[in-house]
Amino acid sequence: MSLTSSAVDSPLPTHPPVSDSNTDLADRVIGAAIFDLNGLPKEYFVTNDNNNISWVQTIFQALGLQSLLMSSLKLEGFHHAIIRGQDCNAVIVKQRNYYVALLIRSTDDIPLSHTLVNWVHDFEVDTLRNHPRFRVA
Repeated sequence: MSLTSSAVDSPLPTHPPVSDSNTDLADRVIGAAIFDLNGLPKEYFVTNDNNNISWVQTIFQALGLQSLLMSSLKLEGFHHAIIRGQDCNAVIVKQRNYYVALLIRSTDDIPLSHTLVNWVHDFEVDTLRNHPRFRVA
C-alpha cells in the first residue's frame, strides 16, 4: 500500500507530539474509517491525495476475527489493535459507541505505542467531518 498525504490547512488534534521534528502524528493520518460496535463499516474518510479505501476491508476482517475469538474463547476487553503494513499502519481503537480506525503513514520516528493508542482513543470523529483535508468517501 503506497499512499501519500498533503499539507494540513487547519490542524487535527496534535496532542501528544510524537517526534522531535515539527511534523505531528495528525499530519500522518491519511485515512479513517468508523465501524459500529458489530464491526460493520459506517463511514470512510479520504484525502485528496489518497482516495484508496481498500485497507478498510482488512480492518473489517480484523474486527470480525476479534469478535469470533472473543465469543468462542469467552474473552472480554478488546480495546485496540494495530495492523502493520509496509508503508502504512492501521490503528483500531474501541470508543464508547463505535470503533475508530486511522490509517497512518509509517515512519521510523512514530512508535506504535500506548501513546498512539490513547491519542486515537481520544480522537473526535467530528474533526474529520469538518476538516478541509478529509472528505467522506
